[in-house]
Amino acid sequence: MADQVSRGQARSDVPEPQPRVNPVAVGGVVFAVCVLGIIGTFHAIAGLSTVLSDNYYQSQNEYPFDFNPNVRGWIQMISGVVVLAAAFSLFSGRTWARAVGITVAGLSAMENFFFTPYHPVWSAIIIGLDVLVIWALAVYGHPQAHKVYGAPL
Repeated sequence: MADQVSRGQARSDVPEPQPRVNPVAVGGVVFAVCVLGIIGTFHAIAGLSTVLSDNYYQSQNEYPFDFNPNVRGWIQMISGVVVLAAAFSLFSGRTWARAVGITVAGLSAMENFFFTPYHPVWSAIIIGLDVLVIWALAVYGHPQAHKVYGAPL
């Protein structure tokens, strides 16, 4: 009877179970950070080259989303910096960082969808990588972040 503990009390001699860490989920976040960093860098470089040279992209005839090259360059450059910031925030292990990463990857995929006529193969590759990043961040849970990064529960 001395071993029994009431419902409101916890045993002091039994340690709390640590959350189970799935190596695929942790590897997925490292993959997501690396891919988002690369995508952000490429967006920023493509945007900078578009701003510096108006002839970098050829105008597409009768394409409804044919933007002014200067505007497109600034959009890509700003989105590249935002994607890079989202990538580095993922190492904090916070839930909001995962949400921002998923949102930014989705917006990056949409941006590349609209600019597919300019670089069709490159846009398809980036869209595929963005989908993988969204999957990796959706699988990664808060218990893994607590275990790996010491994020608060």
